Amino acid sequence: MSRPGRPRHRDALRPGSTAVEQILDAAGELFVTQGFTVTSTRSIAEAVGIRQASLYHHFPNKEAILEALLDATVVPSLEFARRVTRSVDDPKAALWAVTAGDAANLLSVPWNLGRLYLLPEVDGIEGFHRRRRELHAVYRELAVDAVGGRDEFRCGLPVRLTETVIAQRVDDPDITGDDVAGERVAEAIADAALRVLGVDVDDALRAQGRALVERHLAEPG
Repeated sequence: MSRPGRPRHRDALRPGSTAVEQILDAAGELFVTQGFTVTSTRSIAEAVGIRQASLYHHFPNKEAILEALLDATVVPSLEFARRVTRSVDDPKAALWAVTAGDAANLLSVPWNLGRLYLLPEVDGIEGFHRRRRELHAVYRELAVDAVGGRDEFRCGLPVRLTETVIAQRVDDPDITGDDVAGERVAEAIADAALRVLGVDVDDALRAQGRALVERHLAEPG
């Protein structure tokens, strides 16, 4: 017999080893498939198999859940980008690696969470926007260095190319960053990010970029 006040009222219905992971998985699916506004905390709790009151032990409101989901699309990539830029002096190889790693993260997050960027409710989540600007700044600094120090319009294009994987996942929901097809997509975008800057991508540059991805992508921040 369960004790009074015990958070769970039935077996967990979502993937994840913790209640927070399960809440985020359920909320991600509901926000993406039916919308943020119409999704209630009660419906999220029911999808997880916990009481609504238990959800509030982990998140004070629905907006906090949304911010955590958005951060999953940016924070790992930002930490990865910082590790890469600290470890190599070649901006071209670094940009290739940052692009490939970021694309892989966007391909790997459940429910194609990048689609949440367009929600009007995201406008007020300043923490997410600050972190996203920091990631974009890393891209731009590497792009400027890759073209010889000239801050041109095209230096803002590599990060936009990376975010095209969000639309690609809409067209092909089965693609992920963990399979061969997803790896090829991430590498093709990394190639394109350099080429849009007028940089030739040869096997040596690609190999250097892959080595950076393999070395730093799984490291803790």
